[in-house]
Amino acid sequence: MSETWTFVCAAGELLPGELKTVFDEVTGTPILVLNHDGDLYALEDKCSHEDFELSSGHFDPADASIECVLHGARFDVRDGRALCAPAYSPVAKFPVRLELGGVWTRDDRD
Repeated sequence: MSETWTFVCAAGELLPGELKTVFDEVTGTPILVLNHDGDLYALEDKCSHEDFELSSGHFDPADASIECVLHGARFDVRDGRALCAPAYSPVAKFPVRLELGGVWTRDDRD
């Protein structure tokens, strides 16, 4: 588990409907940070069906989902749960905080 928060971007650089990716500086985990209607969410940037980055997929702000381009698995950006086959397991969800005018996240898994 990383106790070190990773800087994502300035708070004004991640607008509703947009996403950014970073790597947790301690664990090396790729993290996808999404802005859904002004609320920020962070997920591991890896489809639970197959090891492929979710950030290359389509983020649909209307239904708060992201779709993996590889096989069409969709995930709820708010909690990481799988919404359809071929994915059945959720993707890891991480904390996000706004501090010092920036967006920060970290891999908080044990």
